[in-house]
Amino acid sequence: MANIMKAPRSARVDCETCQARVDGLCSGYSDSTVEFISGYRTNDRHLKAGQDLLNLGEPCDAIFNLVDGWMFRYTILADGRRQILDFALPGAVLGFHSPLGATISFGAQALTDAVVCVIPHNALGHLSQRQPDLGLRLALLMARERSLSFDHLTSVGRRSAHERIARLLLELFVRSRAGWPGYQIEEMHLPVTQEHIGDATGLTGVHVNRVLRDLGKEGILKFSYRRLSILEPDKLMDLAGIDQELLQSWTGSGRSEARAQGDLAGGCRQAA
Repeated sequence: MANIMKAPRSARVDCETCQARVDGLCSGYSDSTVEFISGYRTNDRHLKAGQDLLNLGEPCDAIFNLVDGWMFRYTILADGRRQILDFALPGAVLGFHSPLGATISFGAQALTDAVVCVIPHNALGHLSQRQPDLGLRLALLMARERSLSFDHLTSVGRRSAHERIARLLLELFVRSRAGWPGYQIEEMHLPVTQEHIGDATGLTGVHVNRVLRDLGKEGILKFSYRRLSILEPDKLMDLAGIDQELLQSWTGSGRSEARAQGDLAGGCRQAA
């Protein structure tokens, strides 16, 4: 695992304030349980934007809990073309896709400065025996990730360029804003470039630029200098083909949180 910077001991993540407790591996656990899980951690790792956490074809011997920053998973073709598979936000678990010691078929790169805490694969068996519902939590996180992956595959395979970009930007807006209290912000810093959007949607840079200009001229959204402003939420949601159930899959919410997600959808509509 090249290009990884190990954090100094003084920079060890504080579990009590870790963002991943909101919607990650340790979500919903008591302080004592989180302290127990933390006992299986090794070092925390800090990465600069552009650094790889996981490299294609290398063995992976740990899971990485993303506690701060954004990352993306990607694959590279023989001629150098890149496909971004998905974007990982705080709470995501990376490295759980392969058996102990097996090589991985994708890379993971820091989109912004990022921090991960590390739990070795060989500790998971004992940890899950002592904390059985942790296995279920991992399964739920992987199920949400699979749902997002299926949606991305559908976009690349069947949706128009305008639909692909509208859906991706709305997804990232909703997933990111789900971690903010109040849900009353209509503009956000979105740490992606047009190149990232193109690599995630299977479009050329010229095509991405043209679609973004069209969406701006139509008064639907504005994306400039990594700032996303949603101007006409209803039009954007219609173009993206969003519905209540999909919102829940994007944010990992269940039926018991339907009202909260309704507030989120309503907040998106009121953003203009």
